[in-house]
Amino acid sequence: MTALKQYQRIEATGLWRPSPDEQRREVVVSIGEATLTISDFNDSALTHWSLAALERQNPGAYPAIYCPDGDPGETLELAETETTMIEAIDRLQRAIDRARPHPGRLRWLSVAGVALAVVAVLLLWLPSALQRHVVSVVPEIKQQEIGDTILQRIERVSGKACNSPEAQDSLDRLAKRTGVRQIVILPAGLSNSLSLPGGTVLLNRALVEDHEDPAVAAGYVIAARARAAQQAPLDDLLDRTGPTTAFRLLTTGELTTEVVDTYTEEILAEPQPQISDDDLLAVFAQAALPSTPYAYAVDITGESVLGLIEADPMAGRTLEQVLPDRDWVRLQNICGQ
Repeated sequence: MTALKQYQRIEATGLWRPSPDEQRREVVVSIGEATLTISDFNDSALTHWSLAALERQNPGAYPAIYCPDGDPGETLELAETETTMIEAIDRLQRAIDRARPHPGRLRWLSVAGVALAVVAVLLLWLPSALQRHVVSVVPEIKQQEIGDTILQRIERVSGKACNSPEAQDSLDRLAKRTGVRQIVILPAGLSNSLSLPGGTVLLNRALVEDHEDPAVAAGYVIAARARAAQQAPLDDLLDRTGPTTAFRLLTTGELTTEVVDTYTEEILAEPQPQISDDDLLAVFAQAALPSTPYAYAVDITGESVLGLIEADPMAGRTLEQVLPDRDWVRLQNICGQ
């Protein structure tokens, strides 16, 4: 009402009919604080209409005909000449309409809110759920195929994997001893060790050529296993390349060359993720391998790997030989033959 204070004292004449059976009579109309008052010419109030319940029956037509909400039989007619009063009532109706609740609008906002929530779920939850599903359903043989494809791309940078008939049996024994499907020695391009989808672990040639103890190379394989346990290589690939790759792999069983190249470039350029000592020691203990040789290979001073040395799961125990000396010597020469 405050918006219409300028109209609160205006009056107009009109024709009022209390019911369809009665004659219209000339009256005086005035706007009050919350009502439209209809009076006779002796200033006696005949009726009061609530401004909030006022309806115009013929918007835009004249004479303007008004009635109380729900009682179209009682009417008030204002001639076109009563411009000030009609404008005041029209403005008042618009103001009241804006102030009224709009269930339809609220329903629309509710629907929009639900739709936004659904979109948020699809964008935030669905990609990760799809990725987890793909990782769980891709068969091992397919993961091995993906790992072989990645290895072929890596060999473009590192050179062909080292191979010799004399050393292959030794390499297979090391793989069996460390609990992985396959170990591949690369001549370059790799800092230390890396797990690929399908259970293949890559090792840099320096890990076998520069150490006298095969437990060092075995330790780097264990480290690769621990990283793979922390995040499966296929999960890492999908994490880096997005839900489109996951969907394509699920529906076609294939990865594009671009996806493989992108993943290969990233894993070769970035440092390997850190593993907690507890997680790493758990895999050493599972494989019944000492962690101390690996720890000193990582840090010759032992300062940054003290936890792996002091909590070595095989300390004080009788150790099973990682590889016979003859096999280790053959393996050390795998890239030189």
